Amino acid sequence: MGAIFMAPYIARADQAAALQALRDGEAVLMMRHALAPGTGDPSNFQVDDCSTQRNLNETGREQARAWKPFLAEHGITEARVFSSQWCRCLDTATEMDMGKVTEWTSLNSFFRNRSQGPAQTRETIERVNGLGDGAPVILVSHQVNTTALTGIFPSSNEGVILALPLSDSPEILARVSP
Repeated sequence: MGAIFMAPYIARADQAAALQALRDGEAVLMMRHALAPGTGDPSNFQVDDCSTQRNLNETGREQARAWKPFLAEHGITEARVFSSQWCRCLDTATEMDMGKVTEWTSLNSFFRNRSQGPAQTRETIERVNGLGDGAPVILVSHQVNTTALTGIFPSSNEGVILALPLSDSPEILARVSP
């Protein structure tokens, strides 16, 4: 019975340690975009036209904005932010207001073409591991990308903190959301 009461404390301690590792450059935050109602993309999807995509609703924008104060509580006030080119990811990254947003094609969704997943996942791992020292790293992507790397099926606006260096079987430090 004591373990049941200890579980929330252990989870908070793990989360605090994971956020410390993120702040110290020993981990990366990979997250699913904030709430964009629906599944997949419309058949007329075009990466350079947000009107053809599933987009954040107002709740999603509020979710994305919640990251800034959440991370600031843990001493993270700016980050290197890398995003999928999908509008819902770019909007999540921008609304987070943690720093300049850089597009990475390796973070683009492969929901429609799962065969691209392994190559994109390897590229993401290589790109992250090739980054030099600097501000914490945040990756804004999709459920399929996060699941392919971590085995975790994240909710909208949920992140996974992964120990560096990344590998095909990364060490998962915590699941987080503001």
